[in-house]
Amino acid sequence: MKLDQTIFSNLYYQLMLFLHRKDLSKLLPLYDCKWNPHLFGQHYQFHFAPLRTKKLKILEIGIGGLEVGVSGGYADDPYSGGESLRMWKNYFTNSLIYGIDIVDKTALESDRIKIFQGSQEDEAFLKKVVEETGKLDIIIDDGSHHNDHVIKTFKVLFPELNDGGIYIIEDTHTSYIPSYENWSKFSDDTEPPEWSQYGGSLDLYDPKTMMNFFKRLVDCLSHQEFFHPGYLPNYFDEHIVGMHFYRNQIFIYKGNNTQPGNVMENNVLRPEFLQEIGIDSAHELGLFFPKIDDPTKL
Repeated sequence: MKLDQTIFSNLYYQLMLFLHRKDLSKLLPLYDCKWNPHLFGQHYQFHFAPLRTKKLKILEIGIGGLEVGVSGGYADDPYSGGESLRMWKNYFTNSLIYGIDIVDKTALESDRIKIFQGSQEDEAFLKKVVEETGKLDIIIDDGSHHNDHVIKTFKVLFPELNDGGIYIIEDTHTSYIPSYENWSKFSDDTEPPEWSQYGGSLDLYDPKTMMNFFKRLVDCLSHQEFFHPGYLPNYFDEHIVGMHFYRNQIFIYKGNNTQPGNVMENNVLRPEFLQEIGIDSAHELGLFFPKIDDPTKL
């Protein structure tokens, strides 16, 4: 009887995977791979549905099945995890799926799934991965969720996206989890709690957190409209064409963002606007222009 129930459950599960293969809002909860499957699935479906049957190269950072202590030790089964890679393979029927993990997970490879072992904070490793895969179309960071790792990985890998590509950050809630420097304010324990490893901050405007880094990049979308004589656009200015923020999830679109501004020309008011206020040059305004940081710098 128990065997019959197991067989029936497996058949029913496979049927659900088939029936919902085109809808990530229903498919994702069937896989044990995301913290917020019902929350994430609807957004993935919205952004990925137009791409489902295209021939893409998709990279996901973090394969799952990993237990990490605050001391940095890893305890893992090389056969555990891989659910999200299988989900992407099921959904993107014509795409190549790549995965990165700190632990050797190559045992989970299959047709259209290739896995690399290494750290997402290792720039040389990331570049070697792209040398083998070629330019990518979708990158999903579901890795360590450490704020500094997420930021560094984005700076290295966003340039490796094709135009029209999408870069996704998951589990951005770690931006708000107090870091090692703050944990002692909550506990008298001499051993820092595991949650303090992520490097978040009590300060909502702390520039070291991933949320503030990506909020800064929103300005890149309209860099042409900065009133800042002599401003030189950076890589993100010229290649980020869209950003979507959701709870614990960010989608960043890559493309050509070098079109001229509406009001500014080379980050100075256009002559016709200067004439409207009766001057010939922006210098006549006597304005002070504070330095604008370059978010591409490591």
